[in-house]
Amino acid sequence: MTVATLERAATVGLTVQLLNPTIGAEVAGVDLAQPLTTDVREALKALLLRHKVLFFRDQEITRDQQVAFALNFGELYAHPTGGTDTHRVIQPIAAENFKKYDARESHWHTDTSWRIDPSFGAVLRAVDIPDVGGDTIWADGGAIYRGLPEDLKARIDDLYVIHDYQDALRRSGVRYPLVAHPIVRTHPETGEDIFWVNYSLKPRIVGLDGAESEALLARLYDEVKRPEHHARFRWRRNSVAFWDNRAGLHYAVRDYGDYPRVMERVLIAGDDIPHRIRPSA
Repeated sequence: MTVATLERAATVGLTVQLLNPTIGAEVAGVDLAQPLTTDVREALKALLLRHKVLFFRDQEITRDQQVAFALNFGELYAHPTGGTDTHRVIQPIAAENFKKYDARESHWHTDTSWRIDPSFGAVLRAVDIPDVGGDTIWADGGAIYRGLPEDLKARIDDLYVIHDYQDALRRSGVRYPLVAHPIVRTHPETGEDIFWVNYSLKPRIVGLDGAESEALLARLYDEVKRPEHHARFRWRRNSVAFWDNRAGLHYAVRDYGDYPRVMERVLIAGDDIPHRIRPSA
């Protein structure tokens, strides 16, 4: 953590405990049920840019308060697959939604990567969680990229990847074109180069045949899996996570059997359209 970021947090009464040297921090000293002052909002934004995902404990907040907190950081995005019965912008993330997936598949992903302008971030609230299990892991996209061998960095620097969400969109009655993003995106606020592949949406690399694309993505996945790049969060009742969707990937661990785990997520809309394409060196 930079000294300036730590000093700003301390000035407004926030305390910060790191989960990993480059990603993940638990923040105390703020009540998310209350409106944020400008100084607290700016301190939290600085911490988010530095640590990529922030965690808050003992936050007994309502849906309205979750939405109000997210609105401090931008307009909200209503996911096309639907919201809760009371809030269109709150998306239930329920265990039953994952029953169709093979547990052996990779679900390292980033939200709404199928869009031209993917979401800036998300606020996730634990609603019904098991006593043990159901953790979420975040991976630092900048650290993943830095950890690649130089020849592999050079191999992917000018490549684009398509994330295919077409089946789910069609089921929701939505028409949207296939979009290609750089495998390595430049973060629009920090300038950091970020590895950015959504492994849950049938990724394929533009310009490569199927076998070559799969082989290259598999080689890259070896770096994604390295625990040195990860922050693992154990959920408790009234826990909240707030992450920068532009900064990496995350993974919901499904190790809780038939427990009806439920989370509720609010997406903050993206505003980085001019920065989608990495500038050439």
